Amino acid sequence: MKKILRIDSSARLEGSHSRRFADEVEERLLATYQGSFVTKRDLSKSNIPHLVNDTIVGYFTPKDEFDDNLKKATQTSDKLIQELKEADIILLSAPMYNFSIPSVLKAYIDQITRVNETFLMDENGFTGLLKDKEVFIVLSYGAVFTNTDFSAMDFVEPYLKGLFNFLGVEKIEFLKLEGSNMDESIFKRTINESKAKLEQLF
Repeated sequence: MKKILRIDSSARLEGSHSRRFADEVEERLLATYQGSFVTKRDLSKSNIPHLVNDTIVGYFTPKDEFDDNLKKATQTSDKLIQELKEADIILLSAPMYNFSIPSVLKAYIDQITRVNETFLMDENGFTGLLKDKEVFIVLSYGAVFTNTDFSAMDFVEPYLKGLFNFLGVEKIEFLKLEGSNMDESIFKRTINESKAKLEQLF
């Protein structure tokens, strides 16, 4: 049995390629790990707040020194981090928006990337605390980036890989759908390639 945390970030509630393929990954996870359950976090509906001054102050203040303002400013972060820590598997779906991730996903990342909670910082550098977790990331691209002149403009996959590595996650699998708005043949091919990868993983 596994605790699966699914995080969706597409602004599209209908017709989202990343959500639709994440459905397939979720089904495969549940079939593989019988008795597992899924906690769903839809960032397009969650209204995750952006960082404000009190949030940042709270991140660097011992909790026994919190006043009511700092408690309120960090309560979303506390909840999201607890959710993340409890998960064995994280399933994240995201489209590329303007060469990067959706702003709702960035707001989420700012809430869960927190010193002494998801990473440590000392004189020896940084240590991620989210170890022993698996992450599956479904990405959808309107254009084609792999092995093209646009590859240097893909700030989605390298950013998410670097982030989760920084937080201590070593097992990360990317499932990429490309060309949905530009090349139907490539789009279908990348869907089939991702499905084949799923078969290999499970």
